[in-house]
Amino acid sequence: MNELQQTALCLAELGNETRLKIFRYLVKMGKKGTPVGIIQKKLDIPGSTLSHHISKLAKAGLIVQERNGRELLCCPQFDKLQSIIDYLVDECCEGEQECVTVDTNSNKCC
Repeated sequence: MNELQQTALCLAELGNETRLKIFRYLVKMGKKGTPVGIIQKKLDIPGSTLSHHISKLAKAGLIVQERNGRELLCCPQFDKLQSIIDYLVDECCEGEQECVTVDTNSNKCC
């Protein structure tokens, strides 16, 4: 799968409100990951529904699941998130006479 296809897949999966809510929650919780049970309680998503959405996020490479004893942790893949952002801003302002710069620390156009 090329970069365009991979980015489109990730954006399609994040285009679902529930998956976007799950992913944003995981990003908020950080690199260590969050147990599936906590995600379910905090976001009030039924177990089977949550499992379906987590599976979609994992197949797109946006999260990984890791076992920690009896807990199943969901960990956001910040490198994948960064690659999506980088792809979206890669050709920023190439069609403009005056270039708007992209701050690589914040990925915001200046």
